[in-house]
Amino acid sequence: MPLYEHVFISRQDISNAQAEGLIDHFGSILSDNGGKLVGSEYWGIMAMAYKINKNRKGHYALLKSDAPAPAIHEMERLMRLHDDVMRVLTVKVKSHSEGPSVQLLKKEERTERRERREHDN
Repeated sequence: MPLYEHVFISRQDISNAQAEGLIDHFGSILSDNGGKLVGSEYWGIMAMAYKINKNRKGHYALLKSDAPAPAIHEMERLMRLHDDVMRVLTVKVKSHSEGPSVQLLKKEERTERRERREHDN
């Protein structure tokens, strides 16, 4: 089956638990339609470059899937209909990268730098 990566942005006024619950919800839609969720990452709330539906920030999440095209189409359709999801991007990939995504690595590097600065002072 083809491999896909999906990034979606949900509204800023939902809680972190609700945003992470969306990952489980869309993963179950994939599995119900013959696919599987290979991995997922919750990136947290980040500022956007421009307003979307009067929101300046949003909860970002990444899904890695191994699913047939009809399962992907159904998941995307339901994402676009969901009130809490503002944007969706799906990309077909040749292989999933191992380990955390670049976005999470950046976050970890920031915390490591912050800890080093605190220890140096």
